[in-house]
Amino acid sequence: MRAAMILLGGTAALLAGCATGPDPEVARRAQTAMIGMPKADLLACAGVPDRQAMASGREYYTYVARPAAAYSPGSSIGIGAGSFGGSGGVGLGLGFGVPVGSGSPGCEATVVVGPRGTVEQVSYPAGASLSACTPIVSNCMAPQG
Repeated sequence: MRAAMILLGGTAALLAGCATGPDPEVARRAQTAMIGMPKADLLACAGVPDRQAMASGREYYTYVARPAAAYSPGSSIGIGAGSFGGSGGVGLGLGFGVPVGSGSPGCEATVVVGPRGTVEQVSYPAGASLSACTPIVSNCMAPQG
């Protein structure tokens, strides 16, 4: 039983180590890589903005990445009894939870489209988590290879 507990604990730690969030470098690169992108391409890859405004001949598109749900780890112990095919038995089970998601605060990205119909700027709020901003721009970025 002790060996099984150690194996389960090690597996949980391994899985938790594999769970990574979006790459913040994608959001950082988007701030320069998307400059010059035609408006039609922006709308095709980023979709319809959550908000938009116009001022001084420029269009301001705001995209919002909603906060990721946070799952809390938990554990439980259960005892069950049952029979199958005429034989009976008692089982003891141990359940555990692995946190999935970080409870990210979300992000708002503003994309400015200039009078020529191309992206002039991609900006995020000061102090925003770039990992939280990555899902907004990831479809517009070519994969790094």
